[in-house]
Amino acid sequence: MEVVFYGKSVQKFIKSLNKSTVAKTIRTVELLECFGNKLGMPYSKKIDENLFELRIRGSQEVRIIFTFSKNKAILLHGFIKKEQKIPKRHLRIAWERKRGLD
Repeated sequence: MEVVFYGKSVQKFIKSLNKSTVAKTIRTVELLECFGNKLGMPYSKKIDENLFELRIRGSQEVRIIFTFSKNKAILLHGFIKKEQKIPKRHLRIAWERKRGLD
């Protein structure tokens, strides 16, 4: 499955992480590329109807919200997780970007 970035924001976010976290993030994105919608826990989790999160564990807890569209996984928004629940502002950004795809 092809993995694409929504704009440059997710790529910039990944580059801003520390070196070991960048490596883990790239590895997890590669897993998404290989397994697509069959990728499950602990790497991927459904958040909402059409939103999923890539889960990167380590010294920095990273989440990348993505969706599937036309046999592609589209990475919409990335952030460092600091709370138990996903903050609403991150979900809002992902939903707005997803609406921009339709």
